[in-house]
Amino acid sequence: MEIIISFFQKYPVIPIFLTLGLGFWLGRLRWKSFSLGSVAATLLVGVAIGQMKIVVPDIVKTIFFMLFLFAMGYSVGPQFFRSLKGAGAKQALFAIVEAVVCAGLVIVAARLMGYNTGVATGLYVGSQTASAALGLLGDTVKEMPLDASERDYLLAIIPAVYAVTYVFGTIGSAWFLSNIGPRMLGGMKKVREEIAEAEERLDEGNDLQPGQIMARRPVIFRAYKAEGSFFSTPRSVAEIEEHLADKGWRVFVERLRIGGRIETPDVSTKISAGDTMVLGGRRESIIDLSDCLGPEVTDPELLNFGAEKTPVTVATKGAAGLTIGQLRREPYMRGVAVASIKRLGLNIPLRYNTVIGRGDVLTLVGLPRDVAAAGKAIGYADRQTDTSDMVFLGLGIALGCIVGALTFKINGVPVGLSLSGGALVSGLFLGWLRNQRPVFGRIPSSALWLLNNLGINMFIAIIGLTAGASVVHGLHEAGWMVILIGAVCTILGLVINLLIGRKIFRFSAPETLGSVAGARCSVASIGAIQDTLQSDVPNLSFTVTYAVANISLVFAALAVMFLA
Repeated sequence: MEIIISFFQKYPVIPIFLTLGLGFWLGRLRWKSFSLGSVAATLLVGVAIGQMKIVVPDIVKTIFFMLFLFAMGYSVGPQFFRSLKGAGAKQALFAIVEAVVCAGLVIVAARLMGYNTGVATGLYVGSQTASAALGLLGDTVKEMPLDASERDYLLAIIPAVYAVTYVFGTIGSAWFLSNIGPRMLGGMKKVREEIAEAEERLDEGNDLQPGQIMARRPVIFRAYKAEGSFFSTPRSVAEIEEHLADKGWRVFVERLRIGGRIETPDVSTKISAGDTMVLGGRRESIIDLSDCLGPEVTDPELLNFGAEKTPVTVATKGAAGLTIGQLRREPYMRGVAVASIKRLGLNIPLRYNTVIGRGDVLTLVGLPRDVAAAGKAIGYADRQTDTSDMVFLGLGIALGCIVGALTFKINGVPVGLSLSGGALVSGLFLGWLRNQRPVFGRIPSSALWLLNNLGINMFIAIIGLTAGASVVHGLHEAGWMVILIGAVCTILGLVINLLIGRKIFRFSAPETLGSVAGARCSVASIGAIQDTLQSDVPNLSFTVTYAVANISLVFAALAVMFLA
């Protein structure tokens, strides 16, 4: 064992990546609908391996944390600024209220238990899953006018208490919100009824037959030969599509075989009896059109063409603010279907009255030329690419850190955003700016996922490794009771905020559950809620509160540090 310890201490890069790999593996394991998640699992593995007293230079942790904060800010920037106005403002306010309530609970608990500043701060960031606050707290401690021993103590005790309270903060939140939360809001039956009502409102005004939801049906392509009385005279593509629309079918003519030649038509192209046409439309609209147009035929060559499925980020004034029903009536959506909507990486209900916002990612399906035209009108396509704007990434983080490093003193205490806060604010602003002017700053979604997940998990891995040896000592000093107090703060925070959301903000049940989970930045919780309720309606409120909580939780942690 001594050989392994000595080897890991000599080559710390090995335990770092070992912690990362084992953490992701452990985080993927599921029991029923529950999984630990990569962050909590990586922290546990890091603390365990950290008993070997692994020393990792702080700069390594800082670099990965900067990447995480910038990527997170970049991801939520459009949603964050959007939430400050309109319908999202109420949910944004709730996120701030939840952060204040949870901070107040921890401050009261710390004073009742006699905890010092370091233990109270670690208790807050762990029990309320405010991982993003750790870097800002560390930067703040380093700038405070403290003697070396006191500073070292705070830098050790905060992550130690965080480590032992974070695991229940994550697991407990997910379990409570998915199992007890619905019971507090009237029971599972009542919650499901409110979800059904919300879905019904999202489909109000739909001009389809009952049970049909146009936006969520896949596009298919079938070939028909022009025959029958309708083609007694040549008909234009526009006339055919209008004829089918009058019967309630939204179908488009995509390809033609005229006189043996394959052609790509426009709306004025004439089709005569005997010609073959490929029609594209959603499945329920194109099942059988033989009575209207002629018999379905097999023409492998005519049907041998590629359809495209492309994610498009909403960035134009003409598309942002439209409902799905309004969007699909736009001229540029001819021949194009919306397969899904994602907001902050979460699926949003694809319903007739779902409102599209800036920063949402729509997956468009159709012929390449049609998808390209629609993508240009909606925003910018996130086509498959392996390149990111590294100039934007590097200078963006550097600029944020420069701003964060600027401080001013109040009663001798330096006050500023800190490097961590600066990187986060820079990401928020530049992510929003990229969405407004999508001509620079491209970071593909896959690269953004890597920056986000590698950044936070590498940071947490190093936290676990470096704090692992001090966890036992920290617990001995704070008392093992801190684990129970952390659990109490987690559950009380959830109970109080569920009641505030329901009774004061008058949120619906799914909106309350999504808002509480989002205001804790708890991705594990929203996943558990979705699995339990079998609905993505709670995601609508989660995305707004999650975006705001990335700021509110961080600064609430500072309040705990100075007030506890």
